Amino acid sequence: MRGNSMSTQAASGRSRGGFPRPGSESVRFSRRSNGGWIRALLAAVLAALAACAAQGSLAAEAGPQGSPAGTAADGLQWPLFRGDRQATGVARCPLPEKPDLLWTYSGQKGGYEAAAVIGEGTVYVGSLDGKFSAIDLKTGRPVWEFSTDSGFNASAALAKGRVLVGDTNGRFHCLDAQTGKERWHFDTEGEINSGANLYGERVVFGSQDGYLYCLELDSGKLVWKYQSPNQIRCFPTIVENRTLVAGCDGRLHVIDLAEGKEVAGVDLEGPTGSTPAALGSLLFVGTEGKTFFGIDWQQAKVVWKYANEERAASFRSSAAVTPDLLVVGSQDRLVHALDPKTGARLWTFATRGRVDGSPVIVGDRVFVGSADGRLYALDAKTGKERWRFEAGGAVVASPAVAAGRLVVGTDAGDLYCFGQK
Repeated sequence: MRGNSMSTQAASGRSRGGFPRPGSESVRFSRRSNGGWIRALLAAVLAALAACAAQGSLAAEAGPQGSPAGTAADGLQWPLFRGDRQATGVARCPLPEKPDLLWTYSGQKGGYEAAAVIGEGTVYVGSLDGKFSAIDLKTGRPVWEFSTDSGFNASAALAKGRVLVGDTNGRFHCLDAQTGKERWHFDTEGEINSGANLYGERVVFGSQDGYLYCLELDSGKLVWKYQSPNQIRCFPTIVENRTLVAGCDGRLHVIDLAEGKEVAGVDLEGPTGSTPAALGSLLFVGTEGKTFFGIDWQQAKVVWKYANEERAASFRSSAAVTPDLLVVGSQDRLVHALDPKTGARLWTFATRGRVDGSPVIVGDRVFVGSADGRLYALDAKTGKERWRFEAGGAVVASPAVAAGRLVVGTDAGDLYCFGQK
């Protein structure tokens, strides 16, 4: 075991900025008649459900028993990196046309590279200075803080009242979601950049030691480990009973989740730490080789390739995808929109910095950050800018969207929450 110094304590960070107006999300009931309050209650429930109705054209795949209780499909949760096990990056809850800044959580000196996750009205996110925080989604006030002597640049996973996250010392933590107390930990031999994914009563994640690990969710006991020739930095995308892993060895690995054995592979022509996004039998991922791939993972063959012929650059961003639209950032400072069926370019949008963070599709808009210090909302059909926010630091982390709010951090140590005041 490593000598990590860990503690759980009351969070010392302070929130600032505009808080939601008191009572803005409350519902008042009238009792003018015997059934009036019942009708008001039903109307309020229906309105709430309508507000968080599915906006994308994808339906989240129903998972096996033990999967996250909430997924992006219900609009109220964002329990995994990219929202769901298929890493589609599609939000199911709408956002206002011009989102208001509701609160800012500051004071993390190391900054944020990890995307936040959201569950049961709480934001969970780690920073590079070794602080992992639980923050109230409505108010921005700290709930608890867990500390290590390393750092966090991997996103967490939420399941069964647990928060599952790896740190840069190679230790994988299982924390109590309500208190932040550690339930168990598991040590690897390399830095953990991989967000965890969930399959039944198991949790799956990669490490820079080259292994993909599968642990029992309740105990942290090793079920199996799969050895890759090089580092595994991506989130292990899960479709059916397979996990799809793009590795630094320049291959896509298709791995059986029951036994941890590879059943197929595809040459990616270059290393990658980007997360594959899956849409049925199709998978989409970019590489350091400056090429973005559309792959039929079931047949283990490349369907199409895309590269920016005018200014070739690496793809470190993970794609967001619906049946009609694929959006991904690149180090060429562009946001690229492609046809997921053919790889044909639909539009590009130029920022002033690298786009290593991953976009999120929210209805008819795409939200994406850039190293230029801005968070953008783009029209999904045309790529035209519809809104922007000056964040004051590079936006490398990916947005999380749930319950009508968007949360994203910067390398300056600020975590922002947007929504409707």
